[in-house]
Amino acid sequence: MEKLNLPTYSFNIKLIEQRKYIFDFIRRKFVILTPEEWVRQNFLRYLVDEKKYPASLIAVEMEFKLNNLSKRSDAVVYNKLGKPCLIIECKASSVKIDQKVFDQIARYNMKLNVEYLIVTNGLQHYCCKIDYKNHKYSFLKDVPEFAEIVST
Repeated sequence: MEKLNLPTYSFNIKLIEQRKYIFDFIRRKFVILTPEEWVRQNFLRYLVDEKKYPASLIAVEMEFKLNNLSKRSDAVVYNKLGKPCLIIECKASSVKIDQKVFDQIARYNMKLNVEYLIVTNGLQHYCCKIDYKNHKYSFLKDVPEFAEIVST
């Protein structure tokens, strides 16, 4: 798979009937290894290994209803009280991060009301902090450590 703009991690990958599968350490099962899944697995490892996010507080492909439609976020991080605090939207490295991607995660946030949004294609990572009180948002230079997002 393609080298991403993330540290290099070791993954359990297997071939079943001509398809590659990767072990998702959050869901604890093998899933089909698509280009988007490659980005998601690498980014989740980055959050857990480098930024100290507890794997037990991350939900992958969390389903929810938005305007009576079923939607699925790539990953949601919860605080220790079980409240969502960060949404992650992953795209394949070949997908350009554009306004449509930000619109997608913003729609998801209409339901989840988190303080942090992350969009990544494995090469570019954008992290946004939402200030609901002042109706503003700001892009952060780096993905915050877990301790930073739960202390605000």
